[in-house]
Amino acid sequence: MFQINKVRANHVIDHAAEELKKYLRMMMPEEGEVEINYDPDAKEGFRLGLLEDFGLPNEAEDVTLDDVIHVDTTEKGGILAGSNPRSVLFAVYRLLRENGCRWLYPGVDGDFVPVKMIEGVKYHKLPDHRFRGFCNEGSESQLCMMEAADYYAKLEMNVYMMEWFIPRGYYNRYYDHKFNEANRAPESVSDQQIRQWKVAIEAEISKRGLMFHDIGHGWMTKPFGLPANNGVIPQEVLDSFTPKDKEVLALVNGKREFQDGKKPIFTNVCMSRPDVRTAIAREVADYAEKSGHVDYVHVWLADGTRNHCECEECLKKTPSDWYLMIMNEIDEELTRRNLDTRIVFIVYVDTFWPPKEITIRNPQRFSLLYAPIFRSYSSSITEDTVTPPVKPFVHNKWETPVSTEENFAYLKEWQKIWPGPCFSYEYHFWRHQYLDVGSLAIARRIYEDIRGLKYMGLDGFVEDGSQRSGFPNAFPVYIFAETLMNRDCDYDAVLEDYYTHVYGEDWKDVKALFEGVEKVFEFAYMEGERSVDLKVSKYYNPEYAAKFVKVPELAARARMLSKAHAIMPTRPQTVSWQLLGYYAEYLEHWGRLMTAKALGNNYEAEEIAQRFKDEFGKYEVAIERYYDHGLLGHIVGHVKKITNKEIVW
Repeated sequence: MFQINKVRANHVIDHAAEELKKYLRMMMPEEGEVEINYDPDAKEGFRLGLLEDFGLPNEAEDVTLDDVIHVDTTEKGGILAGSNPRSVLFAVYRLLRENGCRWLYPGVDGDFVPVKMIEGVKYHKLPDHRFRGFCNEGSESQLCMMEAADYYAKLEMNVYMMEWFIPRGYYNRYYDHKFNEANRAPESVSDQQIRQWKVAIEAEISKRGLMFHDIGHGWMTKPFGLPANNGVIPQEVLDSFTPKDKEVLALVNGKREFQDGKKPIFTNVCMSRPDVRTAIAREVADYAEKSGHVDYVHVWLADGTRNHCECEECLKKTPSDWYLMIMNEIDEELTRRNLDTRIVFIVYVDTFWPPKEITIRNPQRFSLLYAPIFRSYSSSITEDTVTPPVKPFVHNKWETPVSTEENFAYLKEWQKIWPGPCFSYEYHFWRHQYLDVGSLAIARRIYEDIRGLKYMGLDGFVEDGSQRSGFPNAFPVYIFAETLMNRDCDYDAVLEDYYTHVYGEDWKDVKALFEGVEKVFEFAYMEGERSVDLKVSKYYNPEYAAKFVKVPELAARARMLSKAHAIMPTRPQTVSWQLLGYYAEYLEHWGRLMTAKALGNNYEAEEIAQRFKDEFGKYEVAIERYYDHGLLGHIVGHVKKITNKEIVW
C-alpha cells in the first residue's frame, strides 16, 4: 500500500495529496488503497511540503510568485516539494507526467492515464516565465470555466484572471446562445447568478493556489454609479442617466456622452478633475480592502479607443500622464489603509504612448501589462528585430500601430521610464485562433512569441481568450503552457508527444491533413493581410479562390480518417477523432465563405456566413467543451463584412 504524507497543513497541499491519490489509483488499480496522512516528521512514502520543510534550497526571487518545482522520488515514495503550495501541486502533476500521464483537454475526457507501476523521477525547475495563464473571453459556460481552472493547473499554468466585476457579456453570449439562435433558445442568466458563479470559480482558483488576477475594465464607470459590466445595457437604462450623471465623462466632440455605440464601458472620464481621480482611487481601495483573496487588481481605463477628454485641462497632459496620476493616488490610498495589494496598469490603445511628465512613485506595488491588441500575428520578435520609430501621439487621432515590430517599439519607450516588472496580455486565443483554420499556424506563432519574451523584457503571458480552445484539438494551449515553462522546449517534439497521445499511431496522417489545410487557408490571408483592394474587402484576392477548390478533398480526407478511428483505446483519442469528423464540415463552410470573399462576392458571403453559423451551430452541444460557437460566430460576422477597420467586440 502506498502512503502520502503531508508534512505541512495547507489547503492547496491537501488538494495536491488528493490528486496524487486519485491518479496513483487510476494508474495502479490492482494495488489497493492509497493512504493520506498529516505527518510533519514523515520519512517514508510520498512526502508533500514546501522546499524549506525538507531543508532544500529555494532559488525563487519571490516565493509567492515564483514556482520552483522539485521532485525526487523512487517507486516507493520520496519528496514532492515547491516554493509555495501551488508549486507542490505542480510537483505532483510533474511526477505523474513523467510517468506517462497527459492532460490533453479540459475535463475527464482529456485525461490520459497509463496503467503501470509508478517509477521514480528526479526533476527540479524554476519556470522560465513568472506569469503563465488565461483571462476569460469569448462565450463562456460555467462548466467550461470550472474545468479550465483544473486544466490550467495540470498544465502548470499559475494565473487565472476574471475580467470585469460581473462578466455579463461573456456569460450571456453563451446562455443567450448568440449566433446560434436557430438551434438553441435563449436561457438568460441574471447578474446575481453570474456573480455567484464568479465566486465559485474564485474558490476553484484558491483550491489550486493559482494567482488570481481580477477586474481590468470598469473602473471608469463603477465609482460614478454607471454600468461597470460588459454586455448589452438596455436602452431604458442608458436613457435614465441625466446630463448631471454624465458630467464626469470625457468631453468628446463637444459632448459628455457615452461613446463607441453609447457603451459606458467603452467611455473614458475627465481625468483632470481631482474629484474623479479621488473617486477612482477610493473605489479601488474599497475593493482591495474586501478582496484579500485577489493577488493582483488590474486597473485599466475604458475599453474604447480615441475618446479621451478634450477639455482644456485634460489636453494639457497625455492620457498616460493622467493615468499614472490615478495610479499614484491609488497607491496613496492603499498605503493610507495599510494594504499591500498589487496593482496592474496597462499599455493599451491610447496609453501605448508613454507619459511625458508623470512617473509612478512606488514601483514596488505595480506591474505593467503590455496589451498589443492591434499587432499583426504574422511575425514574432527575435533578437534581430529592428523596431521603427514610434508614431507621434495625436489626441484622439493617433495612427494605429500594426506590425509586431511597431508595437514593440512603444513597449521599449515605456521601459525607458518603467523600472518594474512587465508581462504581456495577448490575444492568440481570441479571434486569431478562429482565423487559423488549420490550427498549426497559431500554435507556431505562440511558440515563437513566447521565445521572443526574453528579448522584449517581458516575464510571461496572460491570454485574453476562450476557455474552450480545443478545436480541432488543444495543441495550441498545450504548446503555450509548455513553452512558458521551458522556452527552449522543442516544438516538433512537443507536437509529436501531444499528437501521439490524442490520435495514436496514425497521428502523422492528421498532422499532414492540417498542414494541407494551412496551405489552403494561409494564415496571413485569413488575418486580412493579402487583399489586393481594401475598398472591396480585407479578403479580396481572386488568386486565393483557386486554393479553396481543394477544400472538398481535404474535408473528405478528414471524414474518412474520423470514420476509420471511431473506437479508440483511450477516451482522449476517441474524442479527438470525433472532433475531426465535425471538423470536416467546418472546413467546407470556411471554404465556401472564403471563396466568396476572395472573389469579392460580399453579398453572397453574408448569406454563406449565416448558413455557416446556423448549420454548424447544430453541433454546438456535442462539442462545446472544445469549441466556442459564440466566438466563431463573432469572427465569421466580421469576415463577411469588414474592410479596413479594427475588430473589437
